[in-house]
Amino acid sequence: MREIVLDTETTGLDPKAGHRIVEIGCVELINHVATDATFHKYINPERDMPEEAFRVHGLSAEFLRDQPVFSEIAEGFLTFIGDSPLVIHNAEFDMGFINAELAKVKLGALDMLRSIDTVRMARKMFPGAPANLDALCKRFQIDNSGRDLHGALLDARLLADVYLELTGGRQQGLELASQRRNETASSSVVPSGGPRPPRPHKPSPDEEARHQVFLEDLDQPIWLDQGQ
Repeated sequence: MREIVLDTETTGLDPKAGHRIVEIGCVELINHVATDATFHKYINPERDMPEEAFRVHGLSAEFLRDQPVFSEIAEGFLTFIGDSPLVIHNAEFDMGFINAELAKVKLGALDMLRSIDTVRMARKMFPGAPANLDALCKRFQIDNSGRDLHGALLDARLLADVYLELTGGRQQGLELASQRRNETASSSVVPSGGPRPPRPHKPSPDEEARHQVFLEDLDQPIWLDQGQ
């Protein structure tokens, strides 16, 4: 099962107010586990950078001026995500920005129904508890010490780990368990090429004699009827 963990950084909070995407980060998941496949682009928003947004992600207008505009990365982005479900922390926010950008370049909008909102998952699992990414990393003991500023690819990687925990968590000792299953299967195979070694629970001569006396006391044992 392929899924894409997705995060964006923007110039503000509302695309309808003229704010734009400045970074997209995506991480591929196969069966909820991150692979090495990623998509990461900085984007020239073709506008200024408000100070409030700069304090969040540290991306300046000067740095972004030399990056591609959204129309130049749109096809590559859509190709990478394909038709996979999109795992997003606060999906309404990121999907709103992405669809606004797609509309500007006359490409079809992404369906909200394909998004998996990890904020909603966390609030359902932990009612009343903080559901931001830092709080969830702390709850699941995920190392986010490198997150001094928000970054789309870094946050997508952290969210991939959080999503794994929200969907059931890591199975500790999976390789050891597999090894034990293999060892058990191997030990149950009868070796070929020779007789088995004597069993350690072979009866003693005294036990065999007492067993014979017991058999002689049986009234019409079934194995004698079958032999007649």
